[in-house]
Amino acid sequence: MIINVSDIDIAELEIYKNLRDAAFRSDNSFIADSPKVVNILLEQDIEVKSILATPEYYDEFKSFLTTKNIPKIYLTSNAEMQKIVGHRVHHNCMMHGVRPLDKPLDELGDKIIMLDNITSSENVGSIARSAAALGVDSYLLPKESPHPFSRRSLRVSMGHSSLLKTHIYDDVKEAIKNLQKSGYRVYAAEVKENATPLSKLQVAQKWVLLMGHEGHGIADEILALCDEVVTIEMQEGIKSFNVGVAASIMMYQFLHQR
Repeated sequence: MIINVSDIDIAELEIYKNLRDAAFRSDNSFIADSPKVVNILLEQDIEVKSILATPEYYDEFKSFLTTKNIPKIYLTSNAEMQKIVGHRVHHNCMMHGVRPLDKPLDELGDKIIMLDNITSSENVGSIARSAAALGVDSYLLPKESPHPFSRRSLRVSMGHSSLLKTHIYDDVKEAIKNLQKSGYRVYAAEVKENATPLSKLQVAQKWVLLMGHEGHGIADEILALCDEVVTIEMQEGIKSFNVGVAASIMMYQFLHQR
């Protein structure tokens, strides 16, 4: 249904203003921004509640949109969109959708990227984008971290978070043990004297790559549970990479080293 917005204060549009970056409602609603992100999400099996866009966006992608199950498409000018959301908008499209259900551990792939206590939405989104690009299709995150479908994470991932099988775990130690019971070898990315250099690593068929906190890394008690600690060889005096960069380097090497 196409709805030309004549009243920006209607209840159906409030969510575009009120649902902020890391927020989810009881029905797991989320908001996505920009045509590239929205169009990727529309290709996935995701419930769409509505789209808020300019006529220019609709005219450009009309043939694509008419093939999708979109209950309501609200059309208005960019200036009116900015009034609705309450801040400057640099794009011409937003989407209200419902976050897909998390996958159980036994439905994940053989190659998993796992985060421990990552705090940055940007890093969560960046790692998701790299994982999707490289062919790592499963993503494990703690419930305390930003979700891949949080507003900022989705934007940074360019919507590619939606291509991954996502599982949210409650306890990192329990999650590691359950993964090992399922036949995965768990590798921890950390700078340690006894760590295996990435270039010399022999990668298992089923693997999990665990990335730690941006500043503190992975705690020793968690490292002790992992099967192997791996580090990227760096120049003397350089202690670490950004976690998103490190994850990308290591995922690529894990995939192409065997």
